Amino acid sequence: MRTTRVTVAALAAAAALTLTACGGEPVKTEAVTQITGQSKAGTATVLDRPFDKPELVLTDTTGKPWNLREQTKGKPTLIYFGYTNCPDVCPLTMSNIAVAKKALPKADQDQLQVVFVTTDPERDTPDSLGAWLKAQDPSFTGLTGDFATIQAAARKLGIGIEAAKKEADGSVVSMHGAQVIAFSPKTDEGYLLYGEGSTVDDYTKDLPKIIKGENP
Repeated sequence: MRTTRVTVAALAAAAALTLTACGGEPVKTEAVTQITGQSKAGTATVLDRPFDKPELVLTDTTGKPWNLREQTKGKPTLIYFGYTNCPDVCPLTMSNIAVAKKALPKADQDQLQVVFVTTDPERDTPDSLGAWLKAQDPSFTGLTGDFATIQAAARKLGIGIEAAKKEADGSVVSMHGAQVIAFSPKTDEGYLLYGEGSTVDDYTKDLPKIIKGENP
């Protein structure tokens, strides 16, 4: 299998520094943690320097505190930052993962942790976030809380997000990076990055490997 080197300039510019305005145009933001890795067949980027799992405690959809490190320790985990009012990228990403997850054996489905962290906590309350995720997959974990805390955690994972703001037409847009980070159950480190273009087939092919903490 041919492996192509991804430089800091290419990957950081394409993934870490470009935010997606759901339903709008990409914009640039201030620098976040830079990323280097190797892009293999498909859309996964195997990171040269895996990310430490952020020390992040937020509120889940039941209104209770949820500790990311403790709740996902030793479990294959996918993390995505987005918001429920997003008209395109966020629901498509969650839907793609949900469909791919269903192709796993039941035991593997039970192991996989999918965590959706809102970038629009003012509107994404535990109740509204829970209802939105239930339509995707009831097992998905939704987290909300203080925006500054969420933003700091995202930036440690090379993902830029900006506070939601009202546009001239009255709509509210949340700018966010569209990457999914996969964490290994072996090391609890984020070792794979998926971009906005990742498909159901990509996740279906890769999830069995992620369950084992292997490279796709």
